[in-house]
Amino acid sequence: MAKIKMKSHRAARKRFKLTRSGKVLRSKAFSSHLNSHKSGKRIRNLRKPALVAKCEEKRIREMIKV
Repeated sequence: MAKIKMKSHRAARKRFKLTRSGKVLRSKAFSSHLNSHKSGKRIRNLRKPALVAKCEEKRIREMIKV
């Protein structure tokens, strides 16, 4: 009997991306609304992707099945 292939977690798949070197990227929080009092520099820096912490990386890789 064939082994059943596990599906990836679709929500996680949309939120995380792998770099060429194998690290996991995520987007930063706190930038969707209430931005008028935040500085332009802060908003600009929130646009850039960030790396996922080492302790979370294994769990996220399992969810995105890569």
